[in-house]
Amino acid sequence: MIDPHYPHIVIAFDYRNCRVEVEKDSFQGEEIYSVWVNYGFQCVVLTPCCYSKTEAIRKGKHWIDSQLIFDE
Repeated sequence: MIDPHYPHIVIAFDYRNCRVEVEKDSFQGEEIYSVWVNYGFQCVVLTPCCYSKTEAIRKGKHWIDSQLIFDE
């Protein structure tokens, strides 16, 4: 890989047995945020492009809440 992408995690927290990580990057001069959710031995990128941390966190929590596998 000539130019690897290293995520710049700005916020990470645990939510319903998952690890939520919010990454900050830029695209065409604008700051964007991505949400990664780690659970068990799996990882999923939920939102590849949000324009605020609040929106990214809200979408990440909503996805986790919608999954039956995370019921406590």
